[in-house]
Amino acid sequence: MIAVRDTRRTRLVLSLLLIVAITMITLGYRDGSAGPLRGLRQFGGSVFGTAERVTATVTQPVARFFGGSPAAAGASPQLAAAEAQVVRLRAELSREQLNRAQYGQLSRLLALAGRGGYRIVAASVIAVSQGYSESVTLDAGHDDGVRPQQTVLDGAGLVGTVTAVSAQTCTVLLASDPTSVVGIRLAGSGQLGWVTGTGKSASGAGQLQLRVLDSGIVLRPGEELVTAASVHDQPYVPGVPVGVISQVQSSAGSLTPRALVRPYADFTTLDVVAVVVTPPRRDPGFSVLPPRPRPRPEPTVTVTVTPSPAVGIGAGG
Repeated sequence: MIAVRDTRRTRLVLSLLLIVAITMITLGYRDGSAGPLRGLRQFGGSVFGTAERVTATVTQPVARFFGGSPAAAGASPQLAAAEAQVVRLRAELSREQLNRAQYGQLSRLLALAGRGGYRIVAASVIAVSQGYSESVTLDAGHDDGVRPQQTVLDGAGLVGTVTAVSAQTCTVLLASDPTSVVGIRLAGSGQLGWVTGTGKSASGAGQLQLRVLDSGIVLRPGEELVTAASVHDQPYVPGVPVGVISQVQSSAGSLTPRALVRPYADFTTLDVVAVVVTPPRRDPGFSVLPPRPRPRPEPTVTVTVTPSPAVGIGAGG
């Protein structure tokens, strides 16, 4: 054990170290974007989280003295760091706690990707937007090969497209968003058109609005849609199931026929999804569409007729 003498020189050194420490912490709160100080704060925050919280309460008055505003300069970086940590924790939990339902979703997802020839990166939904935009956050990003303008799907069909990417997460604009426009092709006829999201509007909520290019075509309920290829397959690769026409709308005053489409993907229960990182070598056409349900055979009714016993009538004598 080393003994430290309480001398004037020792007290002077300790005082200088204390002043330097408080100055660095204060400058760190005033300018969280500075390179060296930011690195020190990030390191200290990851190792000494509790100590940093205590230090913050002590140094905020000092920061005010030097002209810094804790609410403006310190709160924002701390809030961003906390949000990023929540995203990382949710991502870890989503990877480690797959349940049976998620395994089933992943199985259907791999089957759909296999039929279409899509090379995918599986991911989980870890956050949902709270604003006007209908978007979700996934636990896959640059480190996994995800890039902006890539198609996102689940085991049922089209989900949306990637709009923003960080190292470990990405933001996906859902096809149900009113600003989303997806080029489509009608199964069977091959007619081209596009669908837009209806958002949270009362009419057609949860469905997509369909319009086609051919003004003379007759739309029918039950017709299926797939994505048409975008230029360079961005933002949409071809052949992804989109949905089925649920209601044909009156085209009076409209140059193109319109209809409502019930999407295959349920945007309210998204969990395990995938980002298409490599498009198919050739257009899969309509081969990825789910098989149509076979009509149930009419039950056969067998009627057994039992003959009545013969009744003899004798002649009276």
